[in-house]
Amino acid sequence: MGTQDAGGGPAATDGVASDGTAPAVPAGHVSSAEYDRTTLGPFDVSEQDTENGYIDLGALRINAAEGLQLRLEVEERSKRVIAVTLDLGGSTLQLQAFAAPRTEGLWDEIREQIGASVGSQGGTVEERPGRLGTELLAKLPAELPDGQPGFRVARFVGINGPRWFLRGVFGGPAALEQNAGAAIESLFRSVVVVRGDHPLPPRELLPLKLPKDAAAGPPAAPEPQRPDLNPLERGPEITETR
Repeated sequence: MGTQDAGGGPAATDGVASDGTAPAVPAGHVSSAEYDRTTLGPFDVSEQDTENGYIDLGALRINAAEGLQLRLEVEERSKRVIAVTLDLGGSTLQLQAFAAPRTEGLWDEIREQIGASVGSQGGTVEERPGRLGTELLAKLPAELPDGQPGFRVARFVGINGPRWFLRGVFGGPAALEQNAGAAIESLFRSVVVVRGDHPLPPRELLPLKLPKDAAAGPPAAPEPQRPDLNPLERGPEITETR
């Protein structure tokens, strides 16, 4: 199995803004150093009971929230599942879990890589504190549906767990307005990561799978990825809302 770098990954569906102004961060937001993951989530499988109400996708277990739509993203060349995208209340959240070193997290280094990748595509990133810790607001120039210049927007968040790293990319209203993301942020905090005991190199993508019983939760339909999405070369792709 090849290594997929946590700084790249498949495309996320994101909001489009008419200007480059970042939304204000509400009072009470915290930085990553102050974020208490073990209390607030996302959780390790050793910390949370997922026997009832969770969709088992292998390395990730997702709380089956009312109104949730879920799809799995498949790498066309290898046919393996490489990401899960959640749609709730008009916002999207793309999730990928990676192996991480036992003694140090990956988010600080990965933020730098995301910034460099977005910058190479003519975009900008802003690092700021958020309810989920330090996050990146990424913007790329784009043409709006009415032909006017605008920006494609995505919010990148990262959580360091015990021997794993979870990356989330918010799109839609949750990317453009902090308060609009409350429901899907709560869903992100409820995610449970299953690292497994087998040795893996840092940044190796943890394996995802189709749920055994699709009737137990929202349907999960594989969605092929475009063949040009090579995360080791291109980095994060930010596409406009349809």
